[in-house]
Amino acid sequence: MAVPPRLRYCARRLQVGLLPAPPRSSASPLLPSIRHASTGAAASQELAGRTSEPTGKRKRPLTESQQNFLERALRVNQAGELAATLIYTSQTPIVTRSHPHLRPLMKHMYDQEAGHFSTFNRLLAKHRIRPTAMYPVWKVAATALGWSTAMMGREAAMACTEAVETEIGQHYNGQVRELLQMMKDMEAKGEEVGQEVKDLIETVRRIRDEELEHLDHAVENDAQQAGGHEGLTRVIRGGCKAAIWVSERV
Repeated sequence: MAVPPRLRYCARRLQVGLLPAPPRSSASPLLPSIRHASTGAAASQELAGRTSEPTGKRKRPLTESQQNFLERALRVNQAGELAATLIYTSQTPIVTRSHPHLRPLMKHMYDQEAGHFSTFNRLLAKHRIRPTAMYPVWKVAATALGWSTAMMGREAAMACTEAVETEIGQHYNGQVRELLQMMKDMEAKGEEVGQEVKDLIETVRRIRDEELEHLDHAVENDAQQAGGHEGLTRVIRGGCKAAIWVSERV
């Protein structure tokens, strides 16, 4: 059943802690851990200094730890969005063959992931950050995950989306917290916050909300009815956590 846009908007606000969450009997058991977010730090030397209007505040380069955070964040985000596009590319032909009514939804989710991937590609190039060395491995792993869950059936494919987006929602929430904390610390010291830092925060927030929208779609399309749902989502979430940890460092 189609969910009215207003209700979908409220659902996303609930997931990220911007509205109090009422009891939701049909919600994914994976959702509670990502419903609360907000406050944190990071970008690159360029992000620290630029702003659209002079303010008279001091301009300082980011600290080494802040620069390192930016590099890790953008590197892993780009790798994650690559994986997401490959998962949907592998799933869509198989899922829509048996369930053609899902074609618009699968295309919508793929298109959003492709947009996220393009965004982080631009940011990596702009700040001269190298992609993860694990790129070839993640391409194979994401394709295999998408194909295998689609072969298990529509519910398993949706459970894959549910698990992945749960971890990605938490991941982006952490980045928003870090970036907001960085901005707060700079303002407390009387330092100027570059416009690019503010833009990056809004970009990550927007992408996070779109990822959580995908999670909603998965739950609405019977993700929790997948055979062995708990075990399947636990394994996929574990793999996502490991991939995030490795991509930040390699």
